[in-house]
Amino acid sequence: MPAAPGAIVGIGDDAAVLRVPDPRIVATTDLLVEGRHFRTEWSGPADIGGKAAARSLADVAAMGAVPLALLVGLAAPSDLPVAWAQDFASGLADEAARTGAHVIGGDVSQASPIMAAVTAIGTLAEEEPVTRSGARSSDVVAVAGRLGQAAAGLALLEAGRREPSGAVAAHRRPRPPYDAGPEAAALGATSMIDVSDGLLADLGHIAAASGVLIDVETARLELAAPLLAAARALRHDPLDWVLSGGEDHALAATFPRDARLPSHWAVIGRVHEGQGIRVDGANYRGQFGWQHFL
Repeated sequence: MPAAPGAIVGIGDDAAVLRVPDPRIVATTDLLVEGRHFRTEWSGPADIGGKAAARSLADVAAMGAVPLALLVGLAAPSDLPVAWAQDFASGLADEAARTGAHVIGGDVSQASPIMAAVTAIGTLAEEEPVTRSGARSSDVVAVAGRLGQAAAGLALLEAGRREPSGAVAAHRRPRPPYDAGPEAAALGATSMIDVSDGLLADLGHIAAASGVLIDVETARLELAAPLLAAARALRHDPLDWVLSGGEDHALAATFPRDARLPSHWAVIGRVHEGQGIRVDGANYRGQFGWQHFL
């Protein structure tokens, strides 16, 4: 099999060999477990593969880096249909292609339930990495990408509903704004994270790492049409999903207050001296986001 662009040695050998434009490599891995992170009765294999890729690719983008390649480990029952695995692989490849990255190898094994581990490799585009620890008092907080829609879709599925379809589609196949990561680095972002666990939970990671207080202004948060449709269907406050729902993999970043941001970066709050997270100037009493071990 020919090597993917950027690869000197591709799939078919003991390991892949990559040619990288910047010697600083960004690497991350993510694990999906059936029943915990996805359900096969709710999502098809291509959607599950796409989501598996998106989770790791978004982490690379959140460092201000450009994704290059994916390594994939898949463990599944012995009676898993071959067509399921092929569609899963197609979903992975299609999502990687959105960033210009390629699947360059991996491993398979037998297990139950289905588990997928995806390692993403990226490179810094002549910028310094954007970490969680650089936010400063007087910075603004901005978001690129959608918020709350994946959580709304999950709530619909848990209620036995497949409509409205927009939020359900957002749950099945996240669409991280990958290009916004390197863009944020070039714009002078002081910190950045992808919103995987929930907006407040992930901004909390920035606040803790940077030793600052972040105040989110709810009047600035967009309540998109799929979110509102799901809220009407379930009689639920859509703001709850926006603040604490994860898996949309939007990018949240802090910027100097005089930064000139493109329109797809929406300012949603401010950074202050102090510690922790506030919403509209007050302590938030609701759920902050996903708990990994509950």
